[in-house]
Amino acid sequence: MIRYLLGRLAGVVLILFAVCLFTYLIFFQLSPDPAVMICGKTCTEERIGAIREALGLDRPFLSQFGAFLGGIFAGRDYGSGATLVHCPAPCLGYSFQTDESVWSMITARLPVSATLAVGAAVLWLLVGVAAGLLSAVRQGTWWDRGAMALALGGISVPNYVLALVLQYVLVVKLEWLPFPSDVAFSEDPARWFQAYLMPWMVLAAGYACLYARLTRTQVIETLSENFLRTARAKGLGRPLVLCRHALRPALTPVTTLFGMDFAGLLGGALITETVFGLGGIGKLAADSIAKNDQPVIMAVTLLAAFFVVVGNVVVDLVYTALDPRVRIR
Repeated sequence: MIRYLLGRLAGVVLILFAVCLFTYLIFFQLSPDPAVMICGKTCTEERIGAIREALGLDRPFLSQFGAFLGGIFAGRDYGSGATLVHCPAPCLGYSFQTDESVWSMITARLPVSATLAVGAAVLWLLVGVAAGLLSAVRQGTWWDRGAMALALGGISVPNYVLALVLQYVLVVKLEWLPFPSDVAFSEDPARWFQAYLMPWMVLAAGYACLYARLTRTQVIETLSENFLRTARAKGLGRPLVLCRHALRPALTPVTTLFGMDFAGLLGGALITETVFGLGGIGKLAADSIAKNDQPVIMAVTLLAAFFVVVGNVVVDLVYTALDPRVRIR
């Protein structure tokens, strides 16, 4: 087990290093000159040169990349003399548009994306797994056909279309919910829940439909296994056989998919946050892309990669608890 964890940790480090190198190469070597973007098109060559020197862009690529990596772990300095600015670790640079620390911009918006991800994940797991299990048990009935047809339709509907429909129905017509806004839980828990309920529904809808179909398929395959027949022969009740012996091994592929989906949402739900105007990581990424704010885009990319890689490691560890046939030595 220890050897496995050390091996996976080494793999995480290598993958994140490759992602850092790749993203840095794209954004700072193949993109437009950051110094020109900061200074403007009418800026003089002397001013552009001074900005390049302050940012360290006049140095070789490997030196720049080494300074970027060093800044993440130990911080780094920008400029020299009277213009010296120290960026404390973890330093991801400064925004070209606002001169704000990229790390502080991310940490300020991460709670919104985390709230969206956790709430939507709970919703789609409860609805999707329950619907898939019930369809598998009632295979071939009107419930099974109707639920799977609804699931197929739900997968086909884009998030932004569902978001606009729910806004019109629940906010404008029925006035059941307020328009989503950044409300702190400590200020007003009831309004906080109401503000996030609609984004949770939009995010969870497509995932719940996908998980329902996947759970149904896996449970149907598991129900034909010999150990299920043995459990029934021992006189175990039907609910116990279904939940403990049939559902647990069937959740292995569901867990794999959940790890990727949840980690991706932690990196920002771009469409949902943009449609509802929530100030999360996804909205930050969309605004930065529109303004070509390279340090912010690169930081969001690295953050999303970190969540995905770590999520895969956690999923591998959860396998053992779900399916005893999977052993980590």
